Amino acid sequence: MWACYLNRHKMVKGSAHMAVKPPRDPQDVGYTWPAVLAVAVHLLVVFFSLVSLPSSTAEPDSSSIVQATLVSTETFTDQAQQTTEQQAALNGSDKPDVAEPALEEPDTREQEALQQQADEAAAREEAQARAEEQARELQEAQAQAEAEAQRREEEAQRLAEQQEAEAQAREQSQREAEAEAQRQREAEAEAQRQREAEAEAQRQREAEAEAQRQREAEAEAQRQREAEAQRQREAEAEAQRQREAEAAAQRQREAEAEAQRQREAEAAAQRQREAEVEAQRQREAEAEAQRQLEAEAEAQRQREAEAARQRQLAGEAQAAANAQQAQQAANSFINIVRRAVEQAWLIPAGASDTMSATIQVRLGPSGEVLLTTIASSSGDSAFDRSAMQAVEHAAPFSELRDLPAELQRNLRQFNLRFTPGDVR
Repeated sequence: MWACYLNRHKMVKGSAHMAVKPPRDPQDVGYTWPAVLAVAVHLLVVFFSLVSLPSSTAEPDSSSIVQATLVSTETFTDQAQQTTEQQAALNGSDKPDVAEPALEEPDTREQEALQQQADEAAAREEAQARAEEQARELQEAQAQAEAEAQRREEEAQRLAEQQEAEAQAREQSQREAEAEAQRQREAEAEAQRQREAEAEAQRQREAEAEAQRQREAEAEAQRQREAEAQRQREAEAEAQRQREAEAAAQRQREAEAEAQRQREAEAAAQRQREAEVEAQRQREAEAEAQRQLEAEAEAQRQREAEAARQRQLAGEAQAAANAQQAQQAANSFINIVRRAVEQAWLIPAGASDTMSATIQVRLGPSGEVLLTTIASSSGDSAFDRSAMQAVEHAAPFSELRDLPAELQRNLRQFNLRFTPGDVR
C-alpha cells in the first residue's frame, strides 16, 4: 500500500510538472524523508513483532518455528491473521495438556515451555496491536499526504489556469495594442496622404499662378519688344538719314583730301627717290660691314665649337670611366649581398626547382634593412617567408657606406630573385 502511495504520489507530481511548473512553495519540503522514516518505523515494528524472547529451558516445537518463518516472509497486513492462527494452535495444544492432569501429573519442563509459549504469544499479540496502531497511523498519514497531494495538484492546476488566463489576457492586450498601432499607422498614413495631396494641390496652384505670371510677363515682354523694335526702326531711319548726310560730307572731304594727297604724294615721291638713293649707299656699306662681322663670328664659332668638342670628348671619356667604375662598385656590392643572402637562406624542404620569388629590399644609410616586401610571389607562403628571412638575417650590408653618395642612393632599393640554387 505504501509503495502504491509512493507511485501515485510520483504520478501526481509528474502530471503536475507536465501540466505547468508552478512556483516553488517555501513550505513544500517534499515527502521523501517522511516516507523513508515511516517505512523505517514500519520495519522496526514488524521486526519487534517477530522477535521471540530467548528460551532457557526448552526449544519450541516445530509448529512454532514454521509459524515464525511464515510471519517473517509475509507482509505486516497478514500478521493479524497469522497471530490468530498461532493463538488457535497454542490453545489447541493447551487443551490436551489441561485435560491430562486427570490422568497424570504434567511435567514441569513442559509447563514452563507452555508458559513461555503463552508469554511469547502475548508479546506477539501486543506487538501486533502496536503494529496495527502504527499501520492505522501510517494510513492516516497516507490519507493526509494524498489529500495534501490532491490539494497541491489542484493548486498547481489553478496556477496553470491562472497563468494561462494571464497569458491569454496578455496576448489579447498585445493583439489590441498591435491593432491600435496598426490603426494609428493607417491614420498617420492617411493623414500623410492628405498632406501630400494638399501639398500637391498647393504646388499645382502655385505652378498655375507661376505659369499665369509667366504668360503675363511674356506678353509684357512682347509688347516691350514690339515698342523697342518700333523705336529701333525709327532710330535706324534717322541714323540712315544722318549717315547719308555724313556720306555726302565725307565724299566732299575725301575729294579735297585726295587732291591734297596727290600734291603731297608728288613731293613725297621726290623725297623717296632721293632717300632711296641714300639708303642704297648705306645698305651697301652696312652689307659690307655685316659680311666682315659674320666672317669673324663664323671663325669664332668654329674655334669655340672645336674647343667644345674637345671638352665633350674629355667629359665623355671621364663619364664613361666614372660609369664603369660605378657599375663595377654596384656589381661588387650586389655580389656581396647575394653571397650573404645565399649563406643565410634556408630553403624549405618542399621547395621545387621551378619555384621563384622576387623580394624588394629597401636599405638604410648604413646598410640596415628597413623594409622587405614580396614583389613577385612564388605561390608558396613558406618559400616567400624563407626568402624574406634570409635577407633580414644577412643584414646589415655595411659595404654600402664605402660607395659614393650618388651610388648609395641608387643602391638603397633593389630586387632579389630567389630560386632554389640561385639568388639574383
